[in-house]
Amino acid sequence: MVDRPSPTASPVPADDPVSTVLVVGGMTCAACVGRVEKKLGRLEGVSATVNLATGRAKVSHPASVSVAGLVAVVESAGYTARPAEPPAGPPDPTRPDEHRRPPDGPPGSGGAEERRERDRLLVTTLLAAPVLVLSMVPAWQFRNWQWLCFVLAAPVAVWGAWPFHHRALRGLRHGTATMDTLVSLGVAASFAWSSYALFLGGAGESGMTMPLSLVPSASDGVAHVYLEAAVGVPLFILAGRWLEGRARRGTGSALRSLAELAAKDVAVRRGGVERRIPAADLAVGDVFLVRPGERVATDGTVVEGSSALDLSLVTGESHPIEAGPGSPVIGGAVNSGGLLEVRADAVGADTQLARITRLVEDAQTGKAAVQRLADSVAAVFVPAVMSVSVTVLGFWLGAGADRQAAITAAVAVLVVACPCALGLATPTALLAATGRGARLGILVSGVQALERLKHIDTVVLDKTGTLTSGRMSVIAVTVPADADADADADADADAGEVLRLAAAVEQGSDHPLAHAIVAHAHRQGDGRPLPRPVGFAAAPGSGVSAMVDGEEVAVVRPGELSGIPGRLREAVHAAETAGHTAVLVRVGDVPRAVISVGDTLRSDAYRAVEHLRRLGLRPVLATGDREATARSIAGRLGITEVHAGALPEDKAALVATLQGHGGRVAVVGDGVNDAAALAAADLGIAMAGGTDAAIGAADVTLVREDLQALPDAVRLARHTLATIRANLVWAFGYNLVTLPLAAVGRLDPMIAAAAMSASSLLVVGNSLRLRTWKPSRPRAFGHGSGRPRTATGWETAS
Repeated sequence: MVDRPSPTASPVPADDPVSTVLVVGGMTCAACVGRVEKKLGRLEGVSATVNLATGRAKVSHPASVSVAGLVAVVESAGYTARPAEPPAGPPDPTRPDEHRRPPDGPPGSGGAEERRERDRLLVTTLLAAPVLVLSMVPAWQFRNWQWLCFVLAAPVAVWGAWPFHHRALRGLRHGTATMDTLVSLGVAASFAWSSYALFLGGAGESGMTMPLSLVPSASDGVAHVYLEAAVGVPLFILAGRWLEGRARRGTGSALRSLAELAAKDVAVRRGGVERRIPAADLAVGDVFLVRPGERVATDGTVVEGSSALDLSLVTGESHPIEAGPGSPVIGGAVNSGGLLEVRADAVGADTQLARITRLVEDAQTGKAAVQRLADSVAAVFVPAVMSVSVTVLGFWLGAGADRQAAITAAVAVLVVACPCALGLATPTALLAATGRGARLGILVSGVQALERLKHIDTVVLDKTGTLTSGRMSVIAVTVPADADADADADADADAGEVLRLAAAVEQGSDHPLAHAIVAHAHRQGDGRPLPRPVGFAAAPGSGVSAMVDGEEVAVVRPGELSGIPGRLREAVHAAETAGHTAVLVRVGDVPRAVISVGDTLRSDAYRAVEHLRRLGLRPVLATGDREATARSIAGRLGITEVHAGALPEDKAALVATLQGHGGRVAVVGDGVNDAAALAAADLGIAMAGGTDAAIGAADVTLVREDLQALPDAVRLARHTLATIRANLVWAFGYNLVTLPLAAVGRLDPMIAAAAMSASSLLVVGNSLRLRTWKPSRPRAFGHGSGRPRTATGWETAS
C-alpha cells in the first residue's frame, strides 16, 4: 500500500494535526461505529468521529501518521476503508462516486452492490414465504410439510443469511462482536435446533402438525421446529436493511441534489470563436454564454445581456433575481430569460456551489453529545446481550424448563437486540436536516452548531449588510411646494426631471452617492437615456457640477440652509435625523430639490426581528455607524438595545459582556469587522454576501438573500434536536421493553426479528420527515407602528 498525504489537507508541519476523511465499509450498527472509533483512537494524537449513515470517518491526526496507516488500522478492525476523494469543485453528477454509493456498503460498491442485495432479498422471500405460511397456518400443514420447509429453509439459513455469517466470522477473527454476530447466532441456533428436532427429536414423523403460537412453547413432549424463525429472521432483517438503506440514501439526498446543479458543459468564447467545452475546463476570465433554460456554469459577472435567474435550488430564493451587466451570478442558477454573456470569476473549489457542498459534507460527519452517549452504550451492548442470552439459557435449563423453550428464549434475546437504531438516531436526522437546510439557504457547519443554535437566547445583529442592504440608494427626492394648488399634480413630474438632471451630472463621478443617484434615475426613468454633461467639475468635499441641456446643474452638500425653501430645509433635517446623507440640487442658482441617500432597510428585516422575539430571543443592534443612524434603524425594527460606533474589538467585548451575564449569544454579521465577534460568540452566523473572513469565522451561513432565513434556522435546529431526542427515546425504550419479554420467553424469534427491523425503520422514517419540513411563521405582528415602509421613490410637498 503506497503511503500518501491526507487528501483533505495541505502540507503542514509535522506537529500540527490534519484532518482526513475515510470511507469505511462493512459497518452495520452502532457497535461497529464504536469499534472503528476505538481502534483509531488508540493511535497517539488521533481522534475520530464515525458516521454510520454516511459510512464516513472524520479523523484528526498528526501529520506524522499516514493515511495508509489509518486505513490499515480500520482494516485490522475487520472493515474496509479508503480515503475519500477531495472535491475539486461541485461533484460531477455523471460520475458514480461515493455520493451515489449505498452508505453502508463497502468502498467501491454502488449500483451493483445494491442489485445484489435486492436479488438476495427476492430469492430469500420466495424461499421463506412458503415456510412462514405453512408454519403459521396449521390447516395447511399437509403430510410431511415439515420436510419441505426444511428443504426450503436450508438455503435461506445458509446463503440468504450469509452476509450476517460472513461479517460475524470476520468480527470473530478480529475479536469483536456486532449486530451481525447476534443475527448469525440466532439464525444458526434456530436452524440447528430445528434440524435436531426433525432428525432426532421426533418432529420429523409423518403427520406431525404444529399449532400457531406467537409465544414460544413446548407441546406434548414433541420438539417444535423453528424453521419459521430460521427464515424469518434473515428475511425481515434483509428487508429492513434494504428499506433502511433506501431511506438513508433519501436522508442524504442533499449532496446528490447539489451534484445535479453542476453544469456538464458550457459554451465559451475564446479568441472570438464559440465552442462547447466541459464545465470543469473553464478558467477564470473566460467569457461563457448562458442561454435561456441553461444553468450558469460557474460564479461570474454578467458582461452583456439581461435576464432573470432562478436561484431557488442553490440559495432557496423564492423569486427570480434580475441580472444585467455588472451583476454577479452564481453557478447552478437557471437562466429564465434572455441570453447572458458571463465572465468567470471563480472555478472549481472556489465557487459558491463547491463551498456549499463542502459545508454540507462537513456538517453530515458531526455527532451530537447525546449520540456520543448512545454510541458508548452500543459499544458494550452486543457483548452484554450475548452474556444475557447465555444467562437466560442457563437459567431456564437450571430451572428445569423444556430445552426447546430455553433455546428459543435465548435465540429471541439475540435477535431482538437492536443497537442499529441507536447508531442511526442522530446521523439520519442530521443528514435530512442539513439537506433541508441547504435547500432553504441555511448552511450549518455541524451538529454542534445545531445544538448551540437551539439554545441561544440573545442575537447580536450588525446593521450594514445584515439588517440593511449594504448598498447606498435613494431614499427620497423632495421638491419645494408650489403655492398654486393646481400645480401639485405636476410635482412628481418635476421631481423626476430634477432627478434626471442630477443623475446626468453624477455620471462623471465615482462616488457611491453618485452611483446611487444614477441607478435610481435609470429605475425611475421612462427609458430615455440620460443627457450628456458638459464641463464636468468636482469639488472635493463639496459636490459636482456640469452643464446639462444648456443649464448649469450642481449637486452639492446643503451647507448653509437659510437660503433654501422651508420644505427643503425640513427634508435635510429629516435625512440627518434618520442618519441619511442629503444633497442639494441647484439648477442655475435656484434650489430645486433635496435628494436623501442612504443604506435602505431590508424589506424582510422587521418580520425577521419580530419572529426572533416570538422565538424567545433578545435582539441587540451593534454597529460601527453613528448614533442617529443606529437609533433610526433600531426604532423602525422595535430594537431597544443599541450599541453604535462599535469598533471590531468593541463588538467582541459586547459579546463577552453578554456572556458574562449568563447569555448564550449568537452574532449575525457579514464584514471583516464582524469576524472577531463571530468567533467569540457561542454561535456565529454569517450572511452569504459577506466577506470570506466573516464566513470562515461563522458556524452558520445564510445563503439565501432573505433575513427570514435567520429565524428559520433557529426553528430548524429546534425541530432537528427534537427529532433526534425522539429517535433516541424510541431506540432505548425499544430495548428496555423487548429484551425482558424475550428473556422470559414471551417473544418468538420471528416476531423479534420483525420488531428489530421495524425499530430501525421507524427511526429512519422519523428522520425522513425533516426532508419536507417547512417553517411555520406567525401571521400576526406586534409593534405595528414600527413596521418599515417601502420607499416610494420620492416625496413632494403639499
